[in-house]
Amino acid sequence: MKRRTLLTTALASGAGLTLAACGAGEDPLAAGTPSGGSSSTSAVIIGSANFPESELLGEMYAQVLEGAGAQVQRQFGIGSREVYLKALQDGSIDLIPEYNGALLAALVEGGAPQGVSTPEQVYDALQDVLPEGTEVLEQSAAEDKDSLSVTAATAQQYSLATIADLAPVAGQLVAGGAPEFTERYQGLVGLEELYGVRFKEFRPLDAGGPLTVQALVNGDIAVANIFTTDSAIETNGFVVLEDPQNLFLAQNVLPLMRSTKNTPEITEALNAFSATLTTEKLTRYLARVQVDKQTSAEVAKAYLADNPVG
Repeated sequence: MKRRTLLTTALASGAGLTLAACGAGEDPLAAGTPSGGSSSTSAVIIGSANFPESELLGEMYAQVLEGAGAQVQRQFGIGSREVYLKALQDGSIDLIPEYNGALLAALVEGGAPQGVSTPEQVYDALQDVLPEGTEVLEQSAAEDKDSLSVTAATAQQYSLATIADLAPVAGQLVAGGAPEFTERYQGLVGLEELYGVRFKEFRPLDAGGPLTVQALVNGDIAVANIFTTDSAIETNGFVVLEDPQNLFLAQNVLPLMRSTKNTPEITEALNAFSATLTTEKLTRYLARVQVDKQTSAEVAKAYLADNPVG
């Protein structure tokens, strides 16, 4: 029997959130299925969070399933995990790309259990806490962790190499990132508990997106929560601070979906795709979106041409 711990933490806070972050205050699920029931369409409704990598992965899933003969609808740019987990449970979406460690931390009060950090440990622990009616398919080797990143100048000024080095100076520094970072254990809560890091100020910006990157470049913030596959790290010479306490767990990409919409064909197709995906590939193809400004659909098509799944 699965232990259902969802949602005192994740959905309780999600209830107070809106989808305004998705753009122009519009609800991307407005045309979706009615709240509280399963999807009335035979199509698999694929969602994504509101950052480029999630949308790219969602588009990859969509094209893989279309190639396997499935009908697909896209509902990208939903918002934070707190919001899209609700959408998954109420049937507004059926499938979404996830990150094993962040998902586990969201589903367990107080964060992931002690001693759980490797991809295999995280995947096994997930099986006991997944929301009723959902399942995860095989995880890929591709990993994209949260990070605390600083400019090279800031790293030199404050002698920063690890997150622990922030503890004596954090009170002088402004940090920034996704608004939900303030309430997550894999965020300010865990930083204070594990490292004694408490910033002078935290500015809510976006989930590792252009607002956060530009604020770090401009010096509006000194520490940024940026995803480790983000091409901005290499482009701008940012320093990713090491995480010796493993606050940011293994973050392997994997599909999370409603069990009622899964089939052997879907499982086979998505597992075959995940087997092709590595961190190096994800970083390289994501740069085509972020740096070369290609669309997610174009990049997903190119990836699948270069890495056929069947």
